[in-house]
Amino acid sequence: MIKVAVIGLGRFGTELAKRLGASRVEVIAIDNSDKLVNEVKDDVAIAVRLNATDELALKSQDIDKVDACVISIGENFEAALLTTVILKKLGVPKIICRAQTKFHAEIFTQVGATDVIQPEVQAGAHLARLLANPHLEDYIQVGDGYTMIELITPKEFIGKNLTELSLRSTYSVNVVAIRKRNSPEVEQKTGKLYTTDCVPHPDYQIKESDILLIIGTDQNLLRLPTSNT
Repeated sequence: MIKVAVIGLGRFGTELAKRLGASRVEVIAIDNSDKLVNEVKDDVAIAVRLNATDELALKSQDIDKVDACVISIGENFEAALLTTVILKKLGVPKIICRAQTKFHAEIFTQVGATDVIQPEVQAGAHLARLLANPHLEDYIQVGDGYTMIELITPKEFIGKNLTELSLRSTYSVNVVAIRKRNSPEVEQKTGKLYTTDCVPHPDYQIKESDILLIIGTDQNLLRLPTSNT
């Protein structure tokens, strides 16, 4: 079982700890507030109040044996920094720090963080791209310049099958799945608007209500027609 420590139980840390716990990850949730620790104790394997800058206290919880540790101490940068140094010293293989500024992110990296996140910045960038591209339902950056988008079916695609569209040869992108709108009966029964077909048949005719999951480079994805053209 994967074992993850979450240090700092503000809104971000609490949500992360609970979701990891629900995903059957063994979570050690740590904060110096009894109230915050009590809020997650029923959702994680271990919830403990301690000072994360105390190396002995961390070792008492076998922090050196976790697969990853997320430091989400938001307001106290010095404490977060010292905790990062301690975790690095203890040999934690994956240390993820939440940073409030780019400068803080750089320092976390310098002292041993393997990854740094800025949720507010990332959420803002994500929302900006969706607002600027109303033909996108959502997108996920998968690294190395590749992105998977959920594309609202363009008018040019309606009624054509995947073979006719030949998106791979025309745009150098791949359709990896299709989200098909459920009938009212199925929606009422399952509570789901869409059913995802992860292996769409080449002869499947695209419907106006479909959402296409397409992966490709950012440059090639920009060449796709949109529902507004």
